[in-house]
Amino acid sequence: MSSALRDSVNDDRRLMPDLIAQLSSLAGSHLLDANGGRLGRVEDVVARLDLPEQPPAVVGLKARIGGRELFVPIRDIEQLGPDDARTSTTKLNLGQFERRPGEVLLRRDLLDRSVINVETARLVTAHEVELGLEHGRWQVLGIYPGLRSRLRRLLPRSLRGHDATHQPLIPWSAIEAFVGHVPTSRLKLTSRRLARLHPAQIADLVEAASHQEGEEILAAVGVDKELEADVFEELNDEHQVEFLKERSDDEVAAVLGRMQSDDAADLLLEIDQDRRLPILGLMPLSKQVKIRSLLGHNPSTAGGLMTPDFIAVRADTSVSELLDRLRASGFSARTISTVCVVDADGLYAGAVSLAEMILAPADTRLSALFDNPIPTVMPEADLPEVAQVMADYNLVDLPVVDSEGRPLGLIGVDDVVELLLPEEWRRRSGAARS
Repeated sequence: MSSALRDSVNDDRRLMPDLIAQLSSLAGSHLLDANGGRLGRVEDVVARLDLPEQPPAVVGLKARIGGRELFVPIRDIEQLGPDDARTSTTKLNLGQFERRPGEVLLRRDLLDRSVINVETARLVTAHEVELGLEHGRWQVLGIYPGLRSRLRRLLPRSLRGHDATHQPLIPWSAIEAFVGHVPTSRLKLTSRRLARLHPAQIADLVEAASHQEGEEILAAVGVDKELEADVFEELNDEHQVEFLKERSDDEVAAVLGRMQSDDAADLLLEIDQDRRLPILGLMPLSKQVKIRSLLGHNPSTAGGLMTPDFIAVRADTSVSELLDRLRASGFSARTISTVCVVDADGLYAGAVSLAEMILAPADTRLSALFDNPIPTVMPEADLPEVAQVMADYNLVDLPVVDSEGRPLGLIGVDDVVELLLPEEWRRRSGAARS
């Protein structure tokens, strides 16, 4: 076996497959009996993607013999590829082929379809599928995404050969395949690999995918409701509405209820007007109050930009007391990155970053950490003013206070940057598709 072939196989595998075959050469080839006589034609390769082992096992062939579609178990195959398949018997079960739960037809269900390369967080097209025999077991090793593989399939079968010299194999361990189109209820895109990605990367995948593929991705991440909410926060307005449109009011309220209040308020305004109040009424009361307060402000002002999800504590609180409260609160990292500090009357006295809390001695009172107080803005402050203050003071969060000086919320730098970016930069079409 050439060194190029060795390089093409998943680096995680310590042993090389005993044999390698490529799907396009096998599908459409002759099916031979044990004596070399022609029985029919190989139409597809059947594999199980719902089994826990990796790579997926090849369980048999779909073959056409005498005008009938038959299933040939892999145990009856003596030789598989590269250009034909040979059985170990002269007698086959002539029952009609029926797809069983958990099975995919690699040619029909995978070849030339999009898959997710989890290592690069991009959609790629499976222009070729590579199979390997190891320890007597045929497996799906991975896919070749390059257009070269598709062009190679246009060549006569005798001229194709095995082409792994100039293109890298994406191992199956790095792939999540879309299976929503496969007519078996047990096959689903899983979240075990998608969960490695940042919500923004998953959102890019959803936007680059077809609607059906996007629904499949969201259904997979929906197993983790917090992750689902984070992904919806990262989707652009058009895709947020697209993937909520067919959901019930209860389902939409559940998603919005887990989102940051400012993002939920923005999304609620994108939903059809006749659905807004019913959806809002289905959210927890505390979330309703926060969203209603945000909707009373111009979206491009400090009041519309801020999130009311913040923490305020008394100035005489010690660092150790505050950290204990934060650990027990269950708040997200975004919520506790900056804490507002208030006096005995509840008026803004300053703000402390999480970094300052960690670096300060445990018995330090928060009032002692205000050597360089963080400034504030009023709800009516416009975007240029907010951006200017945050840039001047190098702020991650900017507190917003009312006319009496009571803290109302925090503006995150990410929300400001998003509005300042040119529209065409915010989401590049096809950025997650190779």
